[in-house]
Amino acid sequence: MSPLLAMRGISKSFGAVAACRGVDLALAEGDILGLLGENGAGKTTLMNILFGTYAADAGTIAIDGKEVAIGDSADALKLGIGMVHQHFHLVPKHTVLENLLVGRPGRSGPLTKRKVIADLEALGRDFHINLDPSVPVARLSLGEQQRVEIAKALIRGARILILDEPTATLTPREAQGLFRALKAMTTKGIGIIFISHKLGEVLELTNRIAVMRHGALVAERSNDGALSKAELARLMCGRELDPPQKPVVAPGPVLLELAQVTTGGKGRVALKGVSLTIRSGEILGIAGVSGNGQRELADLVAGVLPPASGTVSVSGEMVLDPSPRRMQALKVGRVPEDRLVTGMISSLTLAESMALPWITRPPFSRHGMLDRGVIRRFAESQIQGFDIRTSGPEARTGTLSGGNLQKALLARELAMSPSLLVAAQPTRGIDIGATEFVHRQILDLRARGGGVLLISEDIEELFALSDRIAVLYSGRLMADLPIGKATVERVGLLMAGVEERP
Repeated sequence: MSPLLAMRGISKSFGAVAACRGVDLALAEGDILGLLGENGAGKTTLMNILFGTYAADAGTIAIDGKEVAIGDSADALKLGIGMVHQHFHLVPKHTVLENLLVGRPGRSGPLTKRKVIADLEALGRDFHINLDPSVPVARLSLGEQQRVEIAKALIRGARILILDEPTATLTPREAQGLFRALKAMTTKGIGIIFISHKLGEVLELTNRIAVMRHGALVAERSNDGALSKAELARLMCGRELDPPQKPVVAPGPVLLELAQVTTGGKGRVALKGVSLTIRSGEILGIAGVSGNGQRELADLVAGVLPPASGTVSVSGEMVLDPSPRRMQALKVGRVPEDRLVTGMISSLTLAESMALPWITRPPFSRHGMLDRGVIRRFAESQIQGFDIRTSGPEARTGTLSGGNLQKALLARELAMSPSLLVAAQPTRGIDIGATEFVHRQILDLRARGGGVLLISEDIEELFALSDRIAVLYSGRLMADLPIGKATVERVGLLMAGVEERP
C-alpha cells in the first residue's frame, strides 16, 4: 500500500548553500511524524517545498502513490496539504467565520457561510476544536487563534497537516488541548508533520521521528518508548550534549526592586501594581502567555518604558530618571526578544552591531571619532569566545542564523559584566545546541553573583533555570513562587488567569 505522502530525493540550493540534499520522507495515514533538526538543518525548506512556497531543484513528491506537481500553495491546498505557521495569518478585526472564508477553497470545493459553520460544528464534535464563528479573532487567546488556523486547513480538506513550532506561545493546558485534537485527527486518517524544538513534546506526541542535519536526513526512528531526549539531541547535533547544571547559590543583596509599578503607553499592555525583587545569585523566571505584559516588564527594567507610578530601584538606588543609558550605567544588561529590531541592526556589520550600545563611549570612540580597530578586535574576541558561526566581524548582521544572533547578543551584554541581566525569550526559535550554550551563560552569570530576569514562554526552560517563577496575566503579577513550590499545572492555571485561593 502506498504511503499518504512520499518525498523522494528532494534537493534545494540557495546559491552555494545546499539547504536540502537528496531527502526522502514518507508519511502514512494517521501518522504523527516529528521532524527535528538544528536551525539551518533544512526542515523548514523541505516543508516549504511540500507546501509550494519553494520549487525543488530535484526530486519527486507523490500522494497516495501518484506523483504530483506543487507549483504554489494553491496547488498544495487542492492536494490536501495544509500548513499552520508559527506566526498566524489572521485578520484580528474580522470574525472567526470571516477569517475562515478568506482564501482559496482547497479540496473541499467552494466555501459558503453555511458550509463553514457546519464544518466548524463537525470539527468541535470530532476533534474538540470548538470555535464561535461570530467572535472577532482579536478577542481570542493565542491557543484559540491557533485553532482557527487549524480549522482553516481542515475545512479546505487537508489530509496532510504541517505544524511549525505549534506550542511556542501556548499555555501547558492549551498545548495538551492541541495534542488531544491532533491525536483525534489521526483516527480519521489525517497525517501530521510536527516541527518542534521541544523534545519532550515530540516524544509525548509522535509515533515516528525524522532528524535532519546539514540538509540531509540522518536518522529515522520509531517512537517506541526507548528513545530519550539525550539520544535525539545527539542525532540533531552530531555530538553528545552536556546540559548545564544549576548549582546551589546563596542569594546575596537585592539587585532589583519594583514597588507597586504601573505603566502606560499607547498600544501597550499596562503593568498594574507590579512588585518584585531579584537578589544577587538569583534567576527570577517570568511565565505568561505572550502579550500579557512581558515586553513591558522587560522595557521597564531596561529603562525604555518609564513607570507611571511606583518605584524602580537597582542595587539599592532608586532610579528617578530611567533611560537605557542610565540602566547601562547601573550595570543592567539587556537581551531583547526582537533580535533584529531592538537587539541589533541587520544592515550593519556584526562588529558595529556588537559595539552599538557603547559606540559613543571609550574605548569604541574618542572625541567623537570611532576607533574601528578597537571595535573589530572586540568583535573578534567575542566571536571566538562564544563560538559565533560567521564569516567574520565584517559580515552583515542580518545574515546570521537565529542561534548565532542570540550568541552575539549575549556576548555583547556579558562583555560589560552586568550585575543584572534582562533576558527576554533568550532561546525562542533556536536549536538545542545553541539553547544549551545560552543556558550555560545565564547560569554562569548567576554563579558569579549576577541576577537574571528571565522572561520566557518555554515552561521547561523556566523550570530548568529559575530559582523563583512569577506569573504575569493581563499586566498583573498573579504569584511569585519558589521553584520548589511551583508545578507545571499550577503555573499553567495562573497563566490562564485562574486566581489561587488564599
